[in-house]
Formats: sequence, C-alpha cells, structure tokens
Amino acid sequence: MGFFDKKVGRAGAVATGLAMAWLLATPASAQNDKMTPIAIPAQPNAITLNTGPLPGGTNAESWHSQYGSVFARNVTVATLTPFLPDPAKATGVAVIVAPGGGFRTLSMENEGWDVAKALADKGVAAFVLKYRLNQTPADMPGFEASMKAMFSGVARAPRMDPQSAVKALEPQLADSRAAFALIRSRAAEWHVDPDRIGMVGFSAGAMLTLTTTLAVEDAKPAFIGLIYGSLAPATVPADAPPMFFALAADDPLFGNSGFGLIESWRAAKRPVEFHLYEQGGHGFGMYKKKTTSTGWFDAYASWMAMHGYMSKK
Repeated sequence: MGFFDKKVGRAGAVATGLAMAWLLATPASAQNDKMTPIAIPAQPNAITLNTGPLPGGTNAESWHSQYGSVFARNVTVATLTPFLPDPAKATGVAVIVAPGGGFRTLSMENEGWDVAKALADKGVAAFVLKYRLNQTPADMPGFEASMKAMFSGVARAPRMDPQSAVKALEPQLADSRAAFALIRSRAAEWHVDPDRIGMVGFSAGAMLTLTTTLAVEDAKPAFIGLIYGSLAPATVPADAPPMFFALAADDPLFGNSGFGLIESWRAAKRPVEFHLYEQGGHGFGMYKKKTTSTGWFDAYASWMAMHGYMSKK
C-alpha cells in the first residue's frame, strides 16, 4: 500500500526497547484474572478504516473478559469509534485513544472506551482506535499458552534494528495513519480542529503513539500522552509535540528502565511532563485503585488545559 516509502522517516527513534512493548496491559492486582470468552459486543458507532484486512489473518476476531473488563484479540480489520462531546462544551480538540495489550490483544474498556468517555465529558472529541493485531491461537487455552510463552521470553527478547522496528508495526502504523486522515477528512462534521488532534496510548498503545509521532510524517499529532510505555531513549526532532508521560515506579516492565525518553525530549528542548507514581503496577488505566496512579487522568487533563487543549480557540 506504499506506506513505507517517503511517508516514513526517523525510524531510528523507535528501535530501542520495541521488544518490551509486546506485552499485555494488566492491572497490578491479579483479582478476576481468569480469561472468559464473551460474545463480540455491539459497536454501532465503529467506523471501518480503509487499511483492509490483516495480511495472512486467518483467525477471526474474538473477545474475552478479564480483570472486570473486556478485551479484543485477533483483530483483522481496524476500526475507529468516535465519542463526541456535548456540542455546548466541545473545544474542537480531538484525541485518538490507543489501548494496549502487547499487539496481541486490546484492553478496549479500561484503556479505550472509559478513557474516551472521560475525555468527551471534558469537551474533547475522543476516538478509540481498534488497530489490527498479531494473530494468536483461536482457542482460549492456546491463547493463554501463547501468552505465557511470550512472557517467558521477554527478558531475552533481542533488540531490533531501526528498519525492522518500523516494519514490525507496519499494520498498526497504517491504522494509526488512517485514523488521523479520517478525522481530518470529517473534521467539519465532527466539529474538530484538524490542527488540534492528539493521541494517547497505553503500554503497547504508547509504543504505537510514539512510533506514529516519530515515524509517520503525515500524522503529526499536536500532543501525545504515553501511559506506562517504554522509556527507552529516542531521537527527538525539533518539531516534536508536547508529551505527557505517566508511569508507576513499581511497574514490573518499565519501572526500572531509566528515564531515557524523558531526557531525550528535554535535550531536544521540547515540552514534556513526567509523572512517576510510587505504586500502581502496570495496566492501571481507568481502574479505580487506592494508589495515587489513579489520578493520572486528572493530571493529564490539567496538562492539556495548561497547553490550551481544554478550551476553544
């Protein structure tokens, strides 16, 4: 589809630490951790993106419940679901929400719909991106076994060279790019300012958000939020957007990996805000917890307001 030609640059910015993003976004608590298959929920407002079916995707999309939330897997056709604010308080700002799940599943409720609803309540048009995923076994036992195998190999996962890093995310980057294009093409209909579209992602969704920012030249998010993503350093361009980053210090995946990405943004003299919460684990999202990490969304909204993204121009 011609995506990885002149449209893609700065690939080196996403190479380091990509392997660590192939992880499930899960809450710190193991309560209700049993995966239970469920029927695919109705998604009447979901808009099919024009990126086509996943090449080689043979297993059909399926969903399951876990941690009191719902997850999608084997997504072979990408969609974008709008959550539009009350016109009376719409700011004209939009945010694409990218759930996490190790590029094998998507935390559609905790890191998707619930985030979008909270943004819409504040006057921000939110769009949940259900991007295409790597295929997993169709049956639940096979899927669970594949996830255990993935986790067992995380510590020895090799680093990818820059071109391989971008290539590995080719379907997801195409979906992200298509989401930005769709929103801009219907900006008047959705009362969105095409120059004020941001993106927020969780875990693997944070990696997708960062890669979209640094490697897809025609996406150009106005601002980005990375929630418990990799902190590996990156090559940051002079026009990089403002970045908000939230992470728990006890995150088992990224809590002890240094602060390279924050330092990279600061070295490039680009705006960055970093929240390191004492507790919260990985995958806290919109779950209500007793830890201060629960306050990340209010901090993110305040940060957006500071940059003028919670008010009309």
